[in-house]
Amino acid sequence: MKQARHILLLFTCLTITQAALHGAPVTAGGRPDYASDRAARAKALSQPYGWLSLTALQWLKPGITTVGSAADNSVVLAGAPAHLVTFEVKDGKVAVIAAAASLGFHGRPALAGGSRLVIGAGEDDDSALASGPLRLWVIDRGGRRYLRVKDPGATTRKQFHGLRWYPPVEHFRIQARWIPDSPPHVMHVPNEIGQVTPVSVAGHVEFELEGTRQTLVPMEADKDGLWFVFRDATYRKTTYGGGRFLTTDPPSNGLDHPGTVILDFNQAVNPPCAYSPFATCPLAPREDQLTIAIPAGEERYAE
Repeated sequence: MKQARHILLLFTCLTITQAALHGAPVTAGGRPDYASDRAARAKALSQPYGWLSLTALQWLKPGITTVGSAADNSVVLAGAPAHLVTFEVKDGKVAVIAAAASLGFHGRPALAGGSRLVIGAGEDDDSALASGPLRLWVIDRGGRRYLRVKDPGATTRKQFHGLRWYPPVEHFRIQARWIPDSPPHVMHVPNEIGQVTPVSVAGHVEFELEGTRQTLVPMEADKDGLWFVFRDATYRKTTYGGGRFLTTDPPSNGLDHPGTVILDFNQAVNPPCAYSPFATCPLAPREDQLTIAIPAGEERYAE
């Protein structure tokens, strides 16, 4: 599953009753340690290279892009050397063609091997260029390459003051029905930078809440579990407007067969875009915009 998954459910309840099949709150099984999960989430966000350290996001157009703190750069980056790096985008590839001595890759000077360094689209630590405390990636979104920069000294990280949560309520820990789709359902997912991506998913869940039948379609479904990006009526006042993430264990009988899955809305979390304008997050698709309010999980981040 993708990086958007920030939490793991600590239980799986396979007790199937007629009430559970219709989305009744689950009362059997162990209660997750919400306090520990929430403390761990805040700690992860505020790590030196967590989401709070984002300081830049820039589309690298075909041709030359220069990056550094000097005003004559295409991308002016505070805290960097005057002329840190020059990227060239050509034939769908991104290469470093000039770099300051401080710019490294895999622990060596970025251009130690020659006059060009082709940069992949990886988003892990091993894929980053480094200059002092700065980390730079060239990520891919919809076939376009974007420069992403993280700095442990980012104001958003320094001024982090914790997260806000609804108190956990058993009512919002629900056992829902997993219904495979044949053929798979195709969902069109928008993101924060204006792109729309078709996503093929294997099924959907149904449950009842507040006396009404509800449906959610996961953005990802695999052997590790389901990942939803949903929005509910609380976005008008108390939760992030783009939607929240919810991760579950896999359905009880696998993806190919009807079964049950636990939706614990107490573990719904904000996407990175809730904390930074430099993130690229999926938004809740039309299929996952609920009209009911679900006052559970993480609330809107207060800057």
